[in-house]
Amino acid sequence: MGGLSIWHWLVVLAAITLIFGVGRIGNVMGEVGKGIKNFKQAMNEDETKKTEDASMSATGSLNAPAPEQQQQKTTINQG
Repeated sequence: MGGLSIWHWLVVLAAITLIFGVGRIGNVMGEVGKGIKNFKQAMNEDETKKTEDASMSATGSLNAPAPEQQQQKTTINQG
């Protein structure tokens, strides 16, 4: 009584296909797939960047200078 049967959904799907056409629905689904792929790629790039930043900031890592190798600021006495 309150729910829609499979036949109702098939009629709705057929009407949507007639209105928009099969090609347009395929294009929309392709664009959705590309969007998901780009989102996942961006998330992986963010994770890679975070791990690189963490390894560069760790003392004693290959990418970070040791404390004794850090440059010291020099002041010029003009007096």
